[in-house]
Amino acid sequence: MKKVIATMIVGLFASAAFAQQQAPAPASKEVKAEAKAEVKQEVKQEIQKPAAEKK
Repeated sequence: MKKVIATMIVGLFASAAFAQQQAPAPASKEVKAEAKAEVKQEVKQEIQKPAAEKK
């Protein structure tokens, strides 16, 4: 019975530590800017395609 109680207490500590874990850092501004430029270029290419190619 003592082992069961000890295991439960250890589980509570582990769950508390997991709940307090920090969120991952957001992507850097450089990565965001690079992705935005990439998408912008793809959109430009899509707009410039003739109507026949879109079908």
